[in-house]
Order: sequence, then C-alpha cells, then structure tokens
Amino acid sequence: MGKFRLGQSKEDVKGMLPEGNIKVTQLGAKKLCVVRLGEKVYAFEQLCPHRGASLKDGHINRFEEVICPLHSYRFNMNTGQLTSGGGCGDLEVYKTNLTEEGLEILV
Repeated sequence: MGKFRLGQSKEDVKGMLPEGNIKVTQLGAKKLCVVRLGEKVYAFEQLCPHRGASLKDGHINRFEEVICPLHSYRFNMNTGQLTSGGGCGDLEVYKTNLTEEGLEILV
C-alpha cells in the first residue's frame, strides 16, 4: 500500500478536479478514477468489474454512486458495493483525505 499526494493545497485539488467530473490518474502501477463532490473526494478503480468498461465515461448520481456507461451498474463510491445490477463484484475503492496540503490517496 502506498500513499500518494495530488496538488499542493485544497485549492489546487479543486482546480484539478472540477465538481462532479470523473478524472483518471496514474498512481504508481495503478490507474484509477477520482471525482470531487464538494469537499469530499472519491477514488475507485478505473474499469468496471463486470465487463471492463471505463468508469471515466460513467456518471455520478445524487446517491454518491458511480454508474457504469456500459450496462448502468451502480456502485457506492464510499464502500465500492454494487447497488444495482447482477453478476458483478464490488468496485475497489481507495481512501482519500482532502487537506490544506492537497489530496492524499491510499492505494
């Protein structure tokens, strides 16, 4: 497990992650998606565990779920739990911490 930092400040992170836009970032050997909703930042695996669709092309709903663009499977961004759909495992999620010194992500 590694700790990665993005940005130099909270304002840097907000500039890099416009509200609700899913971004892909490379942290070490992993590519993952990062999205900001207000002061909360979520990080999760880039590809849907069902068929490997890029979740960067998905969207976020008001229930803090990412929705896969391929089959509309929904995953809770806090826990990774599959909330809608079947025949699919849960999504891998990563702990984040938005501070005055930037964004920490544990991978």
